[in-house]
Amino acid sequence: MLTVENVTMRFGGFVALEAVSFEVNQGEILGLIGPNGSGKSTMFNVISGALKPMAGSIRFEDKEITGLSPDKICHLGIGRTFQKTTVFKAGTVLDNVIIGQCLHADTGVLKAILRPPSTRRTEQQVREKARDILSFVGLVDKENVMADGLTEEAQKRLSIAMALAIEPKLLLLDEPTGGVNLEEIDGLMALIVKVRASGITVCLIEHKMRMVMSISERIIVLSYGLKIAEGKPEEVAGNEEVIKAYLGGRYAA
Repeated sequence: MLTVENVTMRFGGFVALEAVSFEVNQGEILGLIGPNGSGKSTMFNVISGALKPMAGSIRFEDKEITGLSPDKICHLGIGRTFQKTTVFKAGTVLDNVIIGQCLHADTGVLKAILRPPSTRRTEQQVREKARDILSFVGLVDKENVMADGLTEEAQKRLSIAMALAIEPKLLLLDEPTGGVNLEEIDGLMALIVKVRASGITVCLIEHKMRMVMSISERIIVLSYGLKIAEGKPEEVAGNEEVIKAYLGGRYAA
């Protein structure tokens, strides 16, 4: 589904990514892990169009997307969440998901002013779809709650709902359990598995090893901008380079 080939990204003298290559297969959950500063979020920014790589190429469903703008990449079917939970806190939960659907709503400026029957029908359809998405992520009972009144765990669910609103084929999740307590992690894990079961491919960045090892079919490991390992969770967990990157050289002996 997604092919990343020899992607390089530097910021001044700092090498964030150095000739990184990997593939995301349709229908899988792929984990992207590594110590802080290893280049994980930079990779997501490159894939989603927030950054243009200095070298290399990215293909999505056999289409070259390297250097395309974020909105064009979004239109092609790649959605994402962010490490810092991003929602419109001044709006209701339902409003947040409706905003996410604007990408697919066929309502121009003239239609918005004149409000013909077709526009009103579209608005109703958008609201109904938003409620379906909220039901899917477990927030349907909070549609009229202001987003800033949600717990961190509920905001994580809302950010996933907003990403689902664009109808993605591939969903990039940047630390989907970051900032939530241990009791809430299992619920978010179940939601991610549910997303994949609905037909959406998932690539996730995560620091909680129990979580990423238990739900990922494959794992990519980055360290200092380099890919140092790739394989099934059990293969990666026993890889000496991975152990060294996380714990230091003496632990890999």
